[in-house]
Amino acid sequence: MSETPLIGDLGGKPDAALSGAKIGVVTFPGTLDDRDAARAVRLAGATPVPLWHADSELGDVDAVVLPGGFSYGDYLRAGAIARFAPLMAKITKAASGAASSNPLPVLGICNGFQILTEAHLLPGSMIKNDHLKFICRDQALRVENNRTAWTNQFEEGQEITVVLKNQDGQYVADEKTLDELEGEGRVAFRYVGWNPNGSRRGIAGITNAAGNVVGLMPHPEHAIEPGFGPLGADGQYSTDGLGFFASVLSQLVGEGK
Repeated sequence: MSETPLIGDLGGKPDAALSGAKIGVVTFPGTLDDRDAARAVRLAGATPVPLWHADSELGDVDAVVLPGGFSYGDYLRAGAIARFAPLMAKITKAASGAASSNPLPVLGICNGFQILTEAHLLPGSMIKNDHLKFICRDQALRVENNRTAWTNQFEEGQEITVVLKNQDGQYVADEKTLDELEGEGRVAFRYVGWNPNGSRRGIAGITNAAGNVVGLMPHPEHAIEPGFGPLGADGQYSTDGLGFFASVLSQLVGEGK
């Protein structure tokens, strides 16, 4: 059975202009959610492109997702080894804008967020949850910044529900960095209801200054289909995760990709 691309609650079938967009999904040893991320890309209306951590080139992808999992078994520190993968050097260069006036949009989910901090594409670090236990639950988030490549289809202040599952999910940074993130509007998401892992200031996700790189601990790729995702505040199945992928496609179309 063929799959019909959907945009969920964001409005019917995707525009035909999106069909040419290619989003790379990187697999490291220990990655778990690459297929889920690829499915989310496909359902949003783009073409997922599998990328291997040892690849020497990015190819012609328009954006990249670093999915969740336990790259290299979290050996040494979550994301610490993956940060040195050959492909990460290419991603870091493209995302920083060193190679183009249009820096590559990159989304880091859970372990992907950890890798982004290790690669210094995002500030701060991730340590073990303050309760020292793995946690898996439906999680409400508040969208604090809807001006990034991955959040522009949300409303500022909108509350969404996605899945949270992590062991090293506590976001930490020094007070100066936290103040800068707050003052520059670079906190992208904040936990609602309670802080599930002790993250400083309830931060669930952040963005870089340019807005093309976003990292968050919860998993939007697990909230994309009615009947298979978390339950929202209204008691209905949440497809809020599609907003991330619809956002980057909207930006790519605007840039003429």
